[in-house]
Amino acid sequence: MTAPFGALALAPGLVHFTVDTAAGPLTAFRAMPAGERRGVALLVPGFTGSKEDFRLLLPLIAAHGWEVVGYSQRGQADSAAPVGLENYRLDDFAADAVTVAHEIGAGGPVHLVGHSLGGLVARAALLRSPALFSDLTMLCSGPGGRAGVHEADAELVASQGTLAIWALDHPAGSALTADDEFVRDRLIASSVDNYLGCARILQSTPDSSDAVRATRVPTLVAHGDTDDAWPIPSQRLMAERLGSQYRVIPQAGHLPNLDNPGFTADVLNDFWASTS
Repeated sequence: MTAPFGALALAPGLVHFTVDTAAGPLTAFRAMPAGERRGVALLVPGFTGSKEDFRLLLPLIAAHGWEVVGYSQRGQADSAAPVGLENYRLDDFAADAVTVAHEIGAGGPVHLVGHSLGGLVARAALLRSPALFSDLTMLCSGPGGRAGVHEADAELVASQGTLAIWALDHPAGSALTADDEFVRDRLIASSVDNYLGCARILQSTPDSSDAVRATRVPTLVAHGDTDDAWPIPSQRLMAERLGSQYRVIPQAGHLPNLDNPGFTADVLNDFWASTS
């Protein structure tokens, strides 16, 4: 067990650990159920995110009886950050997800959840190793990339570093909450190559819905009722194309795992119960 990143308050049941991957050690949180374990789940964070985005959600999922892990992807926060943009392709992130899933599931089936960009990573991981996953949840994610998204921000980060993004919304002297300070510190710690590689993924990843559906692995599409990252109609259409279950999480935007973690945990529990 290693020390968590940052100064956010964490639930006492969260265990911090690392998983060795081709990129190096990736940091993770695990939450265990108090009673009999119903299965294992893996949560993949999104663009500029980390495992801490799931700090409220993991204990609530564990309370339903699931062992659940969320990890920081390569280049995020305190996870290993190999140097070079060539190390931040979608295939690299997907290979890491498969490695982590093998580790936590001991080769058995794992429930897979990808948030935002993590949804694209989770899709690619499923296509690499469909037998490894019980099901796939796309949480506030989309069918593929969108041309031009984050293009200006990527140019800013390439020239001035990750903290330049922070400065756009937080002028000098702004009052900061604990969450604001954490997001700032995470941006400072995260890799410029990660940011630029992820921006490329969000701009150029083709729609793999047909291939995902062909695996016959059950899928769920869920998003906050005010999610604004991918257009909600496109997420609803993606669910239809995938033949997915479809849920809208109330009182939540692009981060239902933080905005309404109780409802989000219930949605995941209901889905996993239906596929187990």
